[in-house]
Amino acid sequence: MTKETSPSWWAAGALYQIYPRSFQDSDSDGIGDLRGIIDRLDHLSDLGVDALWLSPIFPSPMADFGYDVADYVGIDPIFGTMDDFDALVLTAHARGLKVILDLVPNHSSDQHPWFVESRSSRDNPKRDWYLWRDPAPDGGPPTNWLSEFGGSGWEYDDATGQYYYHAFLKQQPDLNWRNPQVRAAIYDAMRFWLKKGVDGFRVDVIWHLIKDDRYRDNPPNPEFRPGLPPHAALLTAYSADRPETQEIVAQLRAVCDEFDQRLLIGEIYLPIERLVAYYGADLRGAHLPFNFALLSTPWRAHDIAALIDRYEAALPPGAWPNWVLGNHDRPRVASRVGPAQARVAAMLLLTLRGTPTLYYGDELGMEQVDIAPQDVQDPFEKNVPGIGVGRDGCRTPMPWDSSPNAGFSDAKPWLPLGPDAAQDNVANLRADAQSILNLYRALLRLRRARPQLSLGDYQPLAVQGELLLYRRCHQGESVLIALNLGAAPVSAASDAFGLDGEVLLSTLMDRAGERVGATLDLRGHEGVIIGRAPEPVV
Repeated sequence: MTKETSPSWWAAGALYQIYPRSFQDSDSDGIGDLRGIIDRLDHLSDLGVDALWLSPIFPSPMADFGYDVADYVGIDPIFGTMDDFDALVLTAHARGLKVILDLVPNHSSDQHPWFVESRSSRDNPKRDWYLWRDPAPDGGPPTNWLSEFGGSGWEYDDATGQYYYHAFLKQQPDLNWRNPQVRAAIYDAMRFWLKKGVDGFRVDVIWHLIKDDRYRDNPPNPEFRPGLPPHAALLTAYSADRPETQEIVAQLRAVCDEFDQRLLIGEIYLPIERLVAYYGADLRGAHLPFNFALLSTPWRAHDIAALIDRYEAALPPGAWPNWVLGNHDRPRVASRVGPAQARVAAMLLLTLRGTPTLYYGDELGMEQVDIAPQDVQDPFEKNVPGIGVGRDGCRTPMPWDSSPNAGFSDAKPWLPLGPDAAQDNVANLRADAQSILNLYRALLRLRRARPQLSLGDYQPLAVQGELLLYRRCHQGESVLIALNLGAAPVSAASDAFGLDGEVLLSTLMDRAGERVGATLDLRGHEGVIIGRAPEPVV
């Protein structure tokens, strides 16, 4: 097993999620692809991130846009060829960019050859690769488990007279992770990609992998209320986050550890106290169990400060934290907190202790796009319409310039562009010195230049109304971050918090070099980073 150096590249690095369908189309079919990503790697290098994470690119019927995998060791023709993938890895690595793949091991497509065999007969050798159960005494589903995409989690198969379980769409049957052959097959698929130079995996719904071996009914959720997705009516006590899951996570990690400096990320929507278990015993689980708490925490200084303290306190000794502000499943941060606070959110994300993950387009301040009913693509919205679960609005194409279709494609895009794409695109924002894009670039440059921001300890200082103050310290040097999460101007006495130094960066991009006097004054929706001036270059 390869011994890891310390710190690992991801500790000081920043990750960037690409939704491949929406990044850049190179073959004029309206859908982004691998060659398009290669063509746009300049943007990632210029932005200053360290790794790109690709949502699924494997062969798929696209019932859930790639999260229904029909071949774990191939490339879907929509996205290109294996040669294109190899070229992407080679080109990214040449630029110093790591490449992270999505791994979807909880379920396959119902068109995967494994499932085709499994459902062919009760005595097929692959029958036990999936979760098949006899009907309940009344002929109905074996348990009350629900699909996260609406309805029962069990689908009846007329040909064999049993139900199979699917935590998501019926076209996504869950694999049986209690079967050693299933584990071996997925681990072999991981090794296939790792040998190709992939730098790690983000594991989809990792907390779902093991289900209760007694198939007990899930209990009701006492906090369920109308308007929530139907599956929230039950707690997933027996269908997810089972204790045995940790053994699987450790095995996934062990596969990564067969190769040098490879990263294992787990997608986990759980409370912090349960999330941190996925670091594993002796930190032999996921390197980064994704911390999504900022996606749902009220955007108030007191709530965010309390969240940071709770997360830091819950981390196992030696565990490295991480933070996420947006992804392909949740509304855009600029729509959640407003365009003005999106700049403050950027500073928060890139100055907290831990690895940050950016979602494509957030560096442009992209907002959630309203999708007309006739344009809806997301199966979640189609199955459970009208309560705001649709994910299309955060998956719209990346706007690159003011040309037709914002430079994304020569054809009609698979999802509509945002109404502001002609103005708020990469080319225009790159030319505007005070744009949110240039704020992200400046934050990432500063993070790279100041180890306090990437590797330093976190020291909470104060919350005063909507003013949040904290310090990052490393090897005797520190910087202070002051964030105004409100619209009204705020002030803080400098001597009370040791605000000695000068403004290194303001979210409004107009105060660099300003000395901090007796008070620190912040405008509404402004954050600043304060530190010692850099040594002059001789």
